[in-house]
Amino acid sequence: VAMNFTLTPERRAMQDALQTGQIAGSVAVNNIPGAAGTVGLAQFVNQHRSDPRALLLSGLAMVGGIITNNSAVTLDNVAPIARLTGEYGVIVVKPDSPIRTLADVVQQLRANPGAFAWAGGSAGSADHIMLALICKAIGVSPQRLSYTAFSGGGQAAAAIMGGHVTAGASGIGEWESQIKGGQLRAIGISSPGRVPGFETIPTFKEQGVDVELANWRGVMAATGISAEQRAALTA
Repeated sequence: VAMNFTLTPERRAMQDALQTGQIAGSVAVNNIPGAAGTVGLAQFVNQHRSDPRALLLSGLAMVGGIITNNSAVTLDNVAPIARLTGEYGVIVVKPDSPIRTLADVVQQLRANPGAFAWAGGSAGSADHIMLALICKAIGVSPQRLSYTAFSGGGQAAAAIMGGHVTAGASGIGEWESQIKGGQLRAIGISSPGRVPGFETIPTFKEQGVDVELANWRGVMAATGISAEQRAALTA
């Protein structure tokens, strides 16, 4: 059995699990970047309308990407199989930044949101949504965000460490090594409470900003497959 997974780094873990567990003899991985996953979504829907061997791996970024890019193909065109993960977002700055807390961020955003330069994932991604929610919570229009979208966490991290932007937003797993290695300093996390392994990072809520958000990732299939085939994929 060959199964195709498009989008997000979790594809390799899925591939390993399916092959190690002898669920699938071979798993072909096809990564299709672009427009917050909507490029891959359109290709998947067009090429795998009734293929029970094909799966799409994506997440919350695609929900925002569909709206941001006015995509003709939406999640109504795929069948949900399973949610796999949930990951909280962090705000980071370079180690020597004068910004020490989320209160510092709030103060600057309220004073001049356009002068506060952000780095994050694609437009409409979980990173973008998280920052927009923070703006709404503190009474700033999300449309005034100065947000630069990067295709990968490495590029965004380089922009932050190089001083090209003021701060960055991403999932905690994306920048775990840089945070623990001291290349980036995390000043807040979007979880309801402190996260094990990252206990030194205070939550947004602790710092007076009522925002909580988890980026999810899941598996989807073609809508043209039979009920029996969908049940088999779910199992």
